[in-house]
Amino acid sequence: MSKNVSKDILNKVKQKTGKSITENQIKKLASNVKPSTMQSESQLRELIKQVSNMAKIPVSEATVNDIIKSVKNSGGLSNMESVMKMLMKK
Repeated sequence: MSKNVSKDILNKVKQKTGKSITENQIKKLASNVKPSTMQSESQLRELIKQVSNMAKIPVSEATVNDIIKSVKNSGGLSNMESVMKMLMKK
């Protein structure tokens, strides 16, 4: 993850949810993400759940499956910001 979380991501979360997420909240969650997280479906599901809870955005099972499919097709998203962007598109 880049040292500075994109302000676009933080603003998009605020627009979509009316809730603010701080850069520190994202960094704290991202600090637990390892490359293996993106390869394990169960770990990836847990990460999506954590991001969803943090952003207070409900994520349907279909959306979770779409995100997992995209991650697998891309060989694993490289950073937390990518996961956040995918959640915001839904």
